[in-house]
Amino acid sequence: MGAQLIRQKKPLRVCMVGTRGFPNVQGGVEKHCERLSVHLARRNCAVTVLTRKPYVDTFITSYGGVRLVPLPAVRQKNVEALLHTFIGVLVAGIRMRPDVLHIHGIGPSLFAPLARALGLKVVLTSHGSNYHHLKWGLFGKLALRAGELMGVSFAHEVIAVSKIIGEQIQQKYGRRPVVIPNGVDFGSCPGCDSLLQRFGLADAKFILSVGRLVPEKGFDILVQSFLKSKLTGWKLAIAGAADHEDRYSAALKKTGTMDSNVVFTGYLDEPSLRVLYGRCGLFVLPSYYEGMPIALLEAMAEGASCIASDLRANRLAELEESRYFPPGNPDELAKKLKIYCGKRWEESEKKLQQARIRELHDWSAIADKTYQTYQGVAMGTLSRRLSESSSVADRGRSFSTASNLLTHSDPGPRVQGCNGASGL
Repeated sequence: MGAQLIRQKKPLRVCMVGTRGFPNVQGGVEKHCERLSVHLARRNCAVTVLTRKPYVDTFITSYGGVRLVPLPAVRQKNVEALLHTFIGVLVAGIRMRPDVLHIHGIGPSLFAPLARALGLKVVLTSHGSNYHHLKWGLFGKLALRAGELMGVSFAHEVIAVSKIIGEQIQQKYGRRPVVIPNGVDFGSCPGCDSLLQRFGLADAKFILSVGRLVPEKGFDILVQSFLKSKLTGWKLAIAGAADHEDRYSAALKKTGTMDSNVVFTGYLDEPSLRVLYGRCGLFVLPSYYEGMPIALLEAMAEGASCIASDLRANRLAELEESRYFPPGNPDELAKKLKIYCGKRWEESEKKLQQARIRELHDWSAIADKTYQTYQGVAMGTLSRRLSESSSVADRGRSFSTASNLLTHSDPGPRVQGCNGASGL
C-alpha cells in the first residue's frame, strides 16, 4: 500500500503533542512518534511535532520531512507534560490550525476538551494506563486517570497501541478504539566491536535489558537475579537512563560500581542499541507493567533470544511458554537466566522470530492505517469506513496480525460528551 494511497491534492496537516521529542530522546512514546511521523511525512501529510525544549536540540527544526517546534517545558515529572501540552494545544489552536491534532498519552489528553473548544479535530493515542506505573504518587495517578477520561470522552477518534489497551478502554468507557500497534525498524546495523569493547562486553556473552531507569521496569530485580545466578563469564548490560534522577536510579547505578559484571551504558542511540540487540546472548524484559513492549519487539526483530515477565502485554509477543517468568521474583528469574544463557539459540528459531515480527509490525502498514484514521476525522467520517481493506491477512492468531489489529469495527456506545467525528 504505502505511497500508493490515494492522495488528496492538499496535504493533510497534522500536529502531534505529548512526546518529549526526537531525535535521540529515549522513551517508547518518543520512538513511536519519531518513526510514525517520518512515515506519515512520506505520504500526503504535513506533520508538525511540538517538542520539549529541555530534551531536544532546538537548532534541529526538521527531521525526516517532519517539522519540529520546541516549546517551553519544566523538567519536573509531575508538571512537565501537563504544562507543555497546555501550551501546545494553545499554539495549535490559535496559530497553527492543523486538520488534526494528535495527542499522545493519557496525561496530555487532559487538554482534549480545550482542543475541542478551540475547534480542533482531535485524535488520541493511548500508549497504556500510565497510572499503574510505580513512579507516580497520588496526584500523578489522579491526573492520569482524569486525562484518560477526558481524552476518551472528547477525542474524535481514539487509537490504542495494543489489543489489550483497546479492550481495557472499551470495558471501562464503552468506547471501542482503533487498535494500531507499535512498529519496528528492520535491517540490523553492522556489528561494532568497538562498542562492545567500550563497555567491556564479549560477543554473545552478555545479558541485555533496555529501558528508562524507573521502578516499573524491574531492573533492580534483574540485577538481583543476575547476581544470584552466578553465571561464569557473563555480564549484565542495562541500556537506558533516568529522565529524572531519584533514589531508585541512583541506587540502581551504584550496583554498577560495586560489581564489574553489571554495566550501565546510559542512553544509547538507535544504531548502538541495534548492535547490542544483535550481539547479546540473551535479552530480558523484567517489567511490572507494559502497554506494548517496544524494546522486546526490537530485540526480537534483531534476532535475539528473549525472555520476559509474564504480563498480558508481553504475552502478545508469543514467546515460548517457558520463556515467561513471574514479575518481581528474583529466584524464578535467576533460574531462567541459567537455563537460557546455557541454551543454544538456533539460526532457524532466529529467522522464524524475525519473519513473524516483520509481518506484524511494519511501520509502512501502520502509517497507512493512521493516515486513514486522520482522513476519517478530518473529513467528518468514521475512520472504520476507510479501514476495511488491508494488505495484511488476518490469520486468526491470538496475537492479531497487522490487519486484525488495524481494523476498526463498530465503535459501540460512546461516552457522553463524545460525538464521534463531529465538531463541538
